[in-house]
Amino acid sequence: MKWKTRAALDRLLRYLQAQEQVKLAEKRVRPAIQRKAQIVEEIKENLRKYPTLVIIDLEGVRNQTYKALRRALSRYGVIKVYKNSLVLRAMKELGLPYADDVAKYLTGTNAFFFTDLNAFEAAMLIEKVGFLRYAKPGEIAPADIYLPEGPTGIPPGPMLSVFGKLRVKTMVREGVIWIQKETRVAKAGEEIGPELSSLLRKLGIKTIVEKARPKVAIDEGLVIPGEKLKLNIDEFRDELMRAAAIAKELSIETALPLPDVMPDIIKRAHIRALALAAEAGYVVPETAEDVLKLAHIKALSLAAALQAAEPGLDFGVAAAAPAPAAAPKKEEEEKEEEEEEEKKEVSEEELGTGLEGLFF
Repeated sequence: MKWKTRAALDRLLRYLQAQEQVKLAEKRVRPAIQRKAQIVEEIKENLRKYPTLVIIDLEGVRNQTYKALRRALSRYGVIKVYKNSLVLRAMKELGLPYADDVAKYLTGTNAFFFTDLNAFEAAMLIEKVGFLRYAKPGEIAPADIYLPEGPTGIPPGPMLSVFGKLRVKTMVREGVIWIQKETRVAKAGEEIGPELSSLLRKLGIKTIVEKARPKVAIDEGLVIPGEKLKLNIDEFRDELMRAAAIAKELSIETALPLPDVMPDIIKRAHIRALALAAEAGYVVPETAEDVLKLAHIKALSLAAALQAAEPGLDFGVAAAAPAPAAAPKKEEEEKEEEEEEEKKEVSEEELGTGLEGLFF
């Protein structure tokens, strides 16, 4: 009986200890759960407040670069690093339709920039923030890399062979290696090897621009991938100017009564009215000169046509001489005679029209 009592007491003691451990675990977990809930509410508030969210990739970005980015962007909104799962949770709790589309971008370490700027303005700001750093082996040269002429500060020794492999002409002077002339050691797009990476570090030459990269932007509910956020400003400006010129020309041609184009519409209408009046032979002080010029041109054309039809006539107008040709065969001569007769008939009709046109 005593043994059963003792066993029951042991079981009760173990149960109480387990309960105590559960309570202690809950005390440790509850603050973390509450903190996560607070963060989710904070994200939801930012999503409601700001129309644009840019997700920025921080993989490989040093703390120095992120701090500079935060200083540059904080005046335009809120930039913070959140857990991807909490951001997705906040989006889904708000019932945002783009949550599933954005989920594929929520990998790795990201910063979240909530702003009133549009997506392209935000991307341009992010693009401006960057720092030069030393190149690592295997990285791609963003531009041609040159070693400057002069002392390197490196004592002669094994490094001479490195310069030799890179085809850099050197000499030993004043106890250090000197580069005889500026030399290109890597072209843009080439991979930087371990030896070149080490040499650039020894020479204090930083060639890689470290920047944070926008992964994706959500602007008024529209999901824009990061590669589509890059704008060529000069090209965009040219396209905008071309579009403005086409719109202006269309407005003028359709006589759209807008203040900016009315002077051009009136000017074009005036030019066309003068041309129409001159063609119709309507003589007023403004058109008299053009009417006479047009009549003179028609008269010369008529005289040239008369001379071509009747070689005996001479109005003092030079007619174009036919180009010399080889002696045609008999069939070709007959064909040319027929064509000449047709030309004469046509010319007579044209003559009548021309005389009528002279006198309107």
